[in-house]
Amino acid sequence: MKAKTAFFCTDCGNEFSKWNGQCPACGAWNTLTERPKEVSRPAAARAGAPRVPTAYPLGELSLLGEARFSTGLGELDRVLGGGAVAGSLVLVGGEPGVGKSTLLLQICGCLSRGFKVLYVSGEESASQIKLRADRLGVRDNGRLFVLAETELDALLGAVDALSPDILIVDSIQTMHTGDLSAAPGNVGQVKACTLAFMELAKGRGVTVFVIGHLNKEGAIAGPRVLEHMVDCVLYFEGDRSLTYRMLRAAKNRFGSTNEIGLFEMGREGLEEVPNPSEFLLAGRPLGVSGTCVACVLEGTRPVLAEVQALVTPTSFGVPRRMVSGIDYNRAMLLLAVLEKRAGLFTGNCDAYINVVGGLNCGEPAADLPTLLACASSARDKPVHSRLCAIGEVGLAGELRAVSGLAQRLAEAVRLGFSTCLIPRQGTQKLQVPEGLELIRVRHIQEALKAAL
Repeated sequence: MKAKTAFFCTDCGNEFSKWNGQCPACGAWNTLTERPKEVSRPAAARAGAPRVPTAYPLGELSLLGEARFSTGLGELDRVLGGGAVAGSLVLVGGEPGVGKSTLLLQICGCLSRGFKVLYVSGEESASQIKLRADRLGVRDNGRLFVLAETELDALLGAVDALSPDILIVDSIQTMHTGDLSAAPGNVGQVKACTLAFMELAKGRGVTVFVIGHLNKEGAIAGPRVLEHMVDCVLYFEGDRSLTYRMLRAAKNRFGSTNEIGLFEMGREGLEEVPNPSEFLLAGRPLGVSGTCVACVLEGTRPVLAEVQALVTPTSFGVPRRMVSGIDYNRAMLLLAVLEKRAGLFTGNCDAYINVVGGLNCGEPAADLPTLLACASSARDKPVHSRLCAIGEVGLAGELRAVSGLAQRLAEAVRLGFSTCLIPRQGTQKLQVPEGLELIRVRHIQEALKAAL
């Protein structure tokens, strides 16, 4: 028997019999969601003593270590914080065709060696999944099961009958429950299905991977509360016209959110790229102005990336500014510091700044290489091809030290860089790697003189 449903406002909580674009009570727009009506308990049950949960002192609670296991892909394990956690709910989002289904189906071959895995698809038939598994080389160990289903109750019934250790759902927008009359992908349907998967993960210890589609704004389709309910939110990014894909964590309750994983899409699926620096520096032009190499920390991994800048006189009344890979406001701040503290006037110039490879350099260590790239382009003087710059730039033009400098220098030496421009402050006791020359500077004027 189908449960009775009603529409509730997420702002004021009032109940209505039909959906409206605007809440009649509080006047908020698009806040009415459909969900089952609460069934009132009998009077005898209401008269009984309520259930009182037991609270325990923090010191008496036992510290249970999180049970982690490898997914078979080292890059995915790195982003998850060292492997997947048993009983966790992981949401993987990305644009259509970027490789979300390929990524999760590919890890099934490794996971099925030690766990019972159930792969549920609401978008493909079982025979289509079989064809893709054969192409990816996913071996059948007798512990990998495939189900083509979109109805939540039927899916949970299959879970009860099979008792899998790992559940993969592709995708959350195709699942629906009979308790709601809304179409699959509706806000209420997505929330109800995610809540069911969360109860499955926390109540039975099943590790659940859920694929989520992106909307046209670039966020995961569905209610924003969806990302609050899950334990990890992973974004699989990349241009479908290119072969490289980047996996990053937007939320991780069991590890850092700064780690990235790099993959290359080939004919036989995704292949790991264990050295992102070589990929990001591949094809770097030599002897050309407007480029400088930066070293940023992505979690615990140092990554070398090329920062390019093009500063040219404008033909318009208002100069144009375009930035990719660096915060726009931070880039405008660096241009202002370059003009005020170094005397390099850029107010009548268009400025275009880009980090090659699609990497987002959000930490202050990328300030100095960005500033050097802009000055190199404005003066049309190239920075030495074997020079790497690291440092934060202040509003007074001073250079400040950054964390993890020893790791960054070791990565620069490994990739063949012979000179590194670093701040003088806080680097007196730094051990210099063999074969690397350090140039310590206090101000951006000294940095420009040394690099150009």
